[in-house]
Amino acid sequence: MKTSPSVKKRKLGSYPYLSVVFSISIALFVIGLLGLLVLHSQKLTQLIKENIEIQVYLNKDVSKSELTKIRYSFEEADYVSKDENGRPQIVFISKEQAAENFIAETGEDFATFLGENPLRDAFTINISEDYQSEGKMIAIKDRILKLSGIFEVIYVNDLIDIINKNIQNISLILAGFAAILIIVVIILINNTIKLALFTQRFLIRSMQLVGATNGFIRRPFIFRSMAHGLVSGLVASVALFGISEYAYIKIDDLILLKDVNHLYILFGILLLLGAFLGLFSSLRSVNKYLKLSLDELY
Repeated sequence: MKTSPSVKKRKLGSYPYLSVVFSISIALFVIGLLGLLVLHSQKLTQLIKENIEIQVYLNKDVSKSELTKIRYSFEEADYVSKDENGRPQIVFISKEQAAENFIAETGEDFATFLGENPLRDAFTINISEDYQSEGKMIAIKDRILKLSGIFEVIYVNDLIDIINKNIQNISLILAGFAAILIIVVIILINNTIKLALFTQRFLIRSMQLVGATNGFIRRPFIFRSMAHGLVSGLVASVALFGISEYAYIKIDDLILLKDVNHLYILFGILLLLGAFLGLFSSLRSVNKYLKLSLDELY
């Protein structure tokens, strides 16, 4: 008697994988979205801190030698941030240039009715992240005012504390949300794989009855689940990449928050996380069925 061609031989470790891959991909995609949000918030924080600056206005009668000394003192100061090439981020704006900028922005030439240029030469100094606290900013202001030729030092008093407090609050919220999300995702993936392996519980028992070792039985389940996790991580990464690129095109200035290296690291984490969760869940589920008695399998 021949076996019907519609009856397929079931292999150890084989189970409907499309639903498993789909479920894990959705879970990893949600984690990826959270990771992308964290990366963008960190990049935004970095951009904000890179633009914390102080305006230093000079006396109108400041000499060229005093101007040179002031600039040199800023270049040597430890509180001035450096660019990628190690150069101090200092910008000098002469009163003539300031007047031209004002006229270009407002369309009004104040010098025609004032008879003189009331603006002053000024330096704009970007402050290093290590000195971006209210107490240190006050100390920097006091240091600058002691220099010869300085008229006034200006910065937004409450901005530093507001930024730092908001960053701390956002970090706590994201950390709490991430912890809850990861727990939910682990439970979801674990239950998905457990349900998939439920269809093979009798095959596992049959292998035990013919003398197969636990390690031999576990191996195909573990390899297949890790492969499914890797595929799910790849699917989630591709979807996340497509959505992020679409957002960069549609939302103005969002491209400023893009960090390609960190994005690729996030994709790598999703691949590894998918493989690890597949390994962990399948190992846990298989061990459960290996320990069940025949009556408990029904």
